[in-house]
Order: sequence, then structure tokens, then C-alpha cells
Amino acid sequence: MKILVVGGTGLIGGKIALLFKEKGHEVNIGARKPAPSGTPMKDLPFIQGNFAEGGFSESELNSFDWVVFAAGQDFRHVPPGTDVETHWQTANIEGVPKFFSRIESAGISRVVNIGSFYPQAMPHLIQSDPYVRSRALADDGARALASDTFFVCSLNAPFVLGCMSGLDLPHLEAQSNYALGRIDGAEEFAIPGGVNFMSARSLAEATVGALERGENGKAYLVGDENLSFESYFNTYFEAAGRARQLPVLNKEHPILPDAVLYAGRGGEIYYEPDPQETKCLGYTRNDAKPTICEIVDHYR
Repeated sequence: MKILVVGGTGLIGGKIALLFKEKGHEVNIGARKPAPSGTPMKDLPFIQGNFAEGGFSESELNSFDWVVFAAGQDFRHVPPGTDVETHWQTANIEGVPKFFSRIESAGISRVVNIGSFYPQAMPHLIQSDPYVRSRALADDGARALASDTFFVCSLNAPFVLGCMSGLDLPHLEAQSNYALGRIDGAEEFAIPGGVNFMSARSLAEATVGALERGENGKAYLVGDENLSFESYFNTYFEAAGRARQLPVLNKEHPILPDAVLYAGRGGEIYYEPDPQETKCLGYTRNDAKPTICEIVDHYR
């Protein structure tokens, strides 16, 4: 198949693109900027565009059989000085369904949306948090287009872990440097609460399964390991060769700030993916902690 991975220059999209390439598919990547020169995605054909601003025209799309959309917007993508809620409205609530409609009009048969776990794992946040609401409406709007001739499903993923040569991942690099003792003056502790984690490798495997065997119109809540933040940071420190039992303190963390904790500091987002869905999608489990070790080794 000829596949376009939109958002294919990042960790999630890049892992997906490379796995499809490994399986013998013809893969292109699309994004606002080309892949960094040191990454393996640099060797893949590239289409430049911004889906929320009309990029990726029907004429650019119509040569593909399948599309993976891994370019959903979160807090990292809000331009400085932009009203956040306006950004969510334009990029997610309106932009994603419009783009999927353009994909359908281009005659593409199958598309998978890589979404966020919040709307399914914590549905009450849809009403109280503008970001979570925007991801829910983006997902609903995309899947509403599913028909007998247009396959659409979503993989709603938790916190995703991974690393890649040449790819800048500041938050994971900072967490590694924290565990390696490279951040002067940073108090070493964990915060209460926890969340589900998943490796980018497992999510890429799930994406292959979704395109090959998924159920049309379905939103899959995918995930792997439920880790308390205490266990999460202890795993980093152990991988760094500085194993210790970190104290759990109820205050803002220097590496994992409150702004990224949509369940609030001390909140828990734990769940077990449906075993039949996991079997259908065919992705690896128990890969989060090994991936943390890979991340620390990568930045060591």
C-alpha cells in the first residue's frame, strides 16, 4: 500500500512511518517542516503542509491508499500570543474533521486517527477542560465520516514514551537528565498520582493492526502500563544507575509541571485496555518500563 503519515516527522508519527516501511509499504510523511536531518525519517518522501490551514490538497492526497493522522494539536503546538481556546477550536474541533473530509474526497479508502486518551479514560473532563473537549470533538467529527467506502477509526493513546536518533524530545531528555543528576539544584522527588503509559513502538504496532484489522467507526482506548509517578521516576533513576526510593511530595514537580497533568496533581488515570481489542490490534504490552531504560541510555 502507498501510505501517508501526517505528523510523520515526530516521535509517534515517525515510529509509525518506519514500521510501515519495514513491512514493505511505500511510505510518505507529511508535516509543517521536514524531518530533522539526523532522523531515519529524513530518507522518506516528504510533503509539506499544515492540515489546519488547508494543507495537503486533494491532488496531493489522491495518490495514496491509506492515511495515518498523527498531527493532533496539544499545548506544545499553541503559537505564542494565541488564545488557547481559539487555537483548539481552529486546529482540533474544526481542523481535524475538515481534513478527514478532504481525505475522503481524495478517494482514500482507510485512515486512522491517533487521538488522546482523555475523552475515553476521563470523560468528565470533556465538559470542564477546553483541550480535552477539543480532542473529543475532533475524534467524533473524524469518525462520523465513516461509511461503507471510507474506513475511519481512532487510537486514543495515553502518555507516549520513546526516543529516536536525531529527534529533539525536550521533555524526555529533561526527565533523563533529571535522573542522571545533570540538572543543578533540582530537588529529587516524585509527585502523587499516576497515569497509563505506552511506548511509541507499541502504538505503531497498534496502528498497523488498526489499518489492517480495525473496526470501522470505532474509537479504541489503547494503553500499556499503569504507573504511579513514584514508580515512573524511580524507574528513570534505576536506569540511570542512581536507584533510590524517591520521596513523594505534593508540590509542583520541576520536570513534570502541573500544566501537563489534566487530572490534576495527585490524580490517577489508570485503566486496562480491552483484551479483545488488544488482541485485534496486536500490539506489545509491558513495554513502558523497558522503554524508559532505552530513553535514559539514549541520553546518557
